[in-house]
Amino acid sequence: MSTAHVAVTLVAAAMTGFSATSVFLRAKWVVEPMADYGIPMSWLPWLGTAKAAGAIGLLVGLFLPVVGIAAAVALVLYFAGAVVAVVRARWYAHIPFPLVYAAPVVGALVLGFGS
Repeated sequence: MSTAHVAVTLVAAAMTGFSATSVFLRAKWVVEPMADYGIPMSWLPWLGTAKAAGAIGLLVGLFLPVVGIAAAVALVLYFAGAVVAVVRARWYAHIPFPLVYAAPVVGALVLGFGS
């Protein structure tokens, strides 16, 4: 396992965990755009749980690589779904936001395969 893999995975887990916490706390800057995208507020606990599980999975993946790969794949799919939701709502200026969170996850996934 390389230093780069560990560092990128820790960044990805921290960013995803922060995002999950923001959903759980219903931060205004997270909840309002989600409502504008047409995402039901009843989904927030599930979405936050998915992100939190992904963040934990990334960390566990440092010791059990198969778990980290599964978590990274699931998070990539999650953030791809977020991009779809933004595009569907025609808020094109918001497309970079889920991509910023997805980037370190993709990096962790690629580095995980390389290790």
